[in-house]
Amino acid sequence: MTILAPETRDWLIGHGFAVSDDELWLEALTHGSTGAMRDYQRLEFLGDRVLGLAISDHLYRNVGGAEGALAQRLNALVSKSACAKVARHLGVSEHVVLGKQAREDGAAKSTNIMGDVMESLLGANYLEAGYGPTAALVHKFWAEDLDGKTGRSKHPKSALQEWAAGNQRRPPEYTLVDRSGPDHQAIFTVRVEVRKVGAAEATASSKQEAETAAAKLFMEQYG
Repeated sequence: MTILAPETRDWLIGHGFAVSDDELWLEALTHGSTGAMRDYQRLEFLGDRVLGLAISDHLYRNVGGAEGALAQRLNALVSKSACAKVARHLGVSEHVVLGKQAREDGAAKSTNIMGDVMESLLGANYLEAGYGPTAALVHKFWAEDLDGKTGRSKHPKSALQEWAAGNQRRPPEYTLVDRSGPDHQAIFTVRVEVRKVGAAEATASSKQEAETAAAKLFMEQYG
């Protein structure tokens, strides 16, 4: 039976996680490719909600502006890429438990997996320590982005939507052109088109990020 490695336990505690139930934390770090009965997906579901509340609460208390501006910042701060950025900073890839093939395929570097595991760790900490201590971890881990420019500029998809309306064009249409690679390292190519203006394509590790990149590219070319 796989157990939580002592160095992983020390790593978690060193970053401020409240580690008591080793099986829970092993679950939080285990990817489905291992074939284990319990992997991080349920904890990811929980952690995603805890993260959203912690960031929303911080923005409400500390940031001015209308609801739309707050929502824009929230979406950027809880995005998969933002979660993966924190996970890489903490060194999650060295401790995530992957199946042999998934690790050989580079799953430990996957933005989707790193983001998912970061959320699952927050879910595990919520179960162990409650909301307050977990929100404090979020505010610590996300401090650079909370204080920085993340989400402050208009989201490319919103900017494109407004540009199309302002120029009396039909709304932009997004099409998934291609999806390749294994589930843990999928690559998505999305095309965005504004009728009678043009189109742009972009590739990323999630459909949402590919749409965002395509909208940004479209605005650079035609906006």
